[in-house]
Amino acid sequence: MSMSHRVRCNCHRCVIRGLMGPAVVVTVGVLFLLDQLRGGYLSFGNTFPVILIVIGVISLASNLAPDDGHISGPVPPAPPGTTPPPQNPYASQGPASGR
Repeated sequence: MSMSHRVRCNCHRCVIRGLMGPAVVVTVGVLFLLDQLRGGYLSFGNTFPVILIVIGVISLASNLAPDDGHISGPVPPAPPGTTPPPQNPYASQGPASGR
């Protein structure tokens, strides 16, 4: 399937998640710029945790955003000639007690 025929989801959750890459690239660029201009305490070695904070904020915003209108792709069929995974014979017995 080529990229031009892919359906793109425009729900709030997916739009916010799509900002992750550009936000990290801009953050790294700003941190390197601060390192070059100021140095000292603002060196990249001291400010790199900001990248983790940006990733966390975007992930949190993405998880809190509504997924109304989310378009999920179809589940691909199993390749021909493969067998389905075996069923668990102990699934109906529940957790073991008294051990």
